[in-house]
Amino acid sequence: MKLLRQIIEAVSFWIDSVAATISSIFERTRSHRRLRLVENEIGAFTLHLVDGGKNSNLPDQRVEISNGSIVEPLPPKWLSILRGSQIELVLQSSRFLFRPLELPKRAAEYLEGIVRSQIDRLTPWTANEAIFGWTQPTDAPNDRINLTIATTARSMIAPYLRALTGLNAASIVVSTVQSESSAQAAPIRLIEQRVGSAVSVRRTRAILMAIFLLSGLSAAASIGFSAIASDNLGAEQQELMRKISARKAAMRNMFEGSTLLTLEKRKQAIPSSVFALEALSKVLPDDTYVTELRIDGERLQIVGMTSDAASLIKLIEQSPHFAHAIFFAPTTRSPGTTKEQFHIESHINPIFTFGS
Repeated sequence: MKLLRQIIEAVSFWIDSVAATISSIFERTRSHRRLRLVENEIGAFTLHLVDGGKNSNLPDQRVEISNGSIVEPLPPKWLSILRGSQIELVLQSSRFLFRPLELPKRAAEYLEGIVRSQIDRLTPWTANEAIFGWTQPTDAPNDRINLTIATTARSMIAPYLRALTGLNAASIVVSTVQSESSAQAAPIRLIEQRVGSAVSVRRTRAILMAIFLLSGLSAAASIGFSAIASDNLGAEQQELMRKISARKAAMRNMFEGSTLLTLEKRKQAIPSSVFALEALSKVLPDDTYVTELRIDGERLQIVGMTSDAASLIKLIEQSPHFAHAIFFAPTTRSPGTTKEQFHIESHINPIFTFGS
């Protein structure tokens, strides 16, 4: 039971990981409408459409949030726009604690870990109790950088996140701007909460679970069908092998005598190339050189050099292994030598001894 529980937990963890990955990829590739909810005074906000497209002329909407909920319901038009969008919640700087920080320039690659480790020292909260962000680092003398950390208690923004979660937005980004910063200063991004991704993960997980269960059932059915088919195939194979063995035995008994006789006759009727070559080497004189030799069934053709080509015909026919020796091409004499080039063809007799 313990092993089964571990397997189930491992499969569940794997499905959760795959579902989160798929949902993350889907969320990154999906384009969301952007809205900005700017805090004008405590609890009072202005909702503005940043990239409205066809709704770009839509006037801003006043929103009041109290005790984790929106005081007055939003118009249906705004509710439709908010669904699946990205909301940037810009809170007043008075809610945040700002602290300057000077670091070595090489620390720019590890800012998140460094800032997290400094939260306990610079603020009254721990890293888990606070949300925090920082400005874009600027160069300072002596190969250092300056930046400003903005932080506040996580419990302070929880009611606002809870109120916006019910609007079916895809994600909520919390940011702020330093009061002394210029109007063009980039907001300090503190946290992003993906609302729609959790629903997407649950939906993806349910789909993966269904696929996994269907695959398991299909595999079990396939294994059962394969076992049944394998048993039937094994029985048919054994029966077929029995019939083949019986047929081979019958054919062997029927044709064993005639087959051996046929092979013996064939052996006696077809000339042996080995015997022909051995006989040829015995009859050719020592001053004769064969440059080409071809054996085609019962026909032998040789080409070479000798001092007396005409005498070769008689020597070849004196051997019982050859008959009907003739020149199949003219005999020629090579310039500057006494040798003649001959082309002789002969019939090979099927004799398998070298007796005289």
